[in-house]
Amino acid sequence: MTRVVVPRDFGSPDVLELRDVPTPEPGPGEVRVGVRAISVNPVDWYHYDGVHSDDPEDLLTFGYEVAGVVEALGADVSGWTVGDEVVATEVPGNGYADQVLVPASALLAKPARVSWAAAASVPVAGGTAYHALEVVGVAAGDTVLVHGAAGGVGVLAVQLAARRGARVLATASPGNHDFLRSLGAEPVAYGDGLLDRVRALAPDGVDAALDLVGTQEALDTSLALVADRDRVVTIAAFAVATQLGIKLIGGGPDADPGTEIRPVGQREVLRLLDDGVIDIPVGRTYGLDEVADAHRASIGRHVRGKLVVVP
Repeated sequence: MTRVVVPRDFGSPDVLELRDVPTPEPGPGEVRVGVRAISVNPVDWYHYDGVHSDDPEDLLTFGYEVAGVVEALGADVSGWTVGDEVVATEVPGNGYADQVLVPASALLAKPARVSWAAAASVPVAGGTAYHALEVVGVAAGDTVLVHGAAGGVGVLAVQLAARRGARVLATASPGNHDFLRSLGAEPVAYGDGLLDRVRALAPDGVDAALDLVGTQEALDTSLALVADRDRVVTIAAFAVATQLGIKLIGGGPDADPGTEIRPVGQREVLRLLDDGVIDIPVGRTYGLDEVADAHRASIGRHVRGKLVVVP
């Protein structure tokens, strides 16, 4: 049997329940992965919160990135063997389980020196951070403003931007400022007066901005400081990005999915993790019976690094 977490209806994380279901058998082109770690993302609870979606189909699909060990191969699968350690960049069904079916084409080899928790966090967080930097062209000599810099995507965006030779201004709560300095950023407290605080650090404005939180404050500050709106990107402000003329990436309506960019970023982040030159901090790990608690923490949005579920 396989253990899987499912939402029984729309609502708060209280609707999540752990069930036993028959062990899935891989079909042609599929691989069954024994899951060692599951990365938590806001888009997971978007599927059942009743605010972002009310489509019953969304209750069947959530949990997008896992890392684990190949347990079984379907017909026509080549290049993988039972026992391989892998990262799944796409989980078509429900990733909150101790065994999942994944297209063989969606697997990447997990480097031996990368932890399970970090590896599971690469597909969405790593791919998004890299994609965001690419679409606004962050390069050496730029000053880039990263909103929500202490979160799962933010910590990677900060590190990747700094490696490109950019000066990174990073918004976060004061408790995360020393942490962000250790990643190569200049931290700035969000909240009232943010624009003035950033201007004090960058009187001539900034070259690019990454909005990873979707707040009005982040948008207003970015638009006031960046001269070229093509160099402002959001992963959260879906409702207003188009009318503001800024870039929108991710999996939401009208967003650029980065079909070609993200796989490059995922491989690059895995390589850098393996080399030990960047890190994915894990804020906390949870058991499969604690997914509701993990989602409550994610909803609160005061998380340093990634939240990870370990079956």
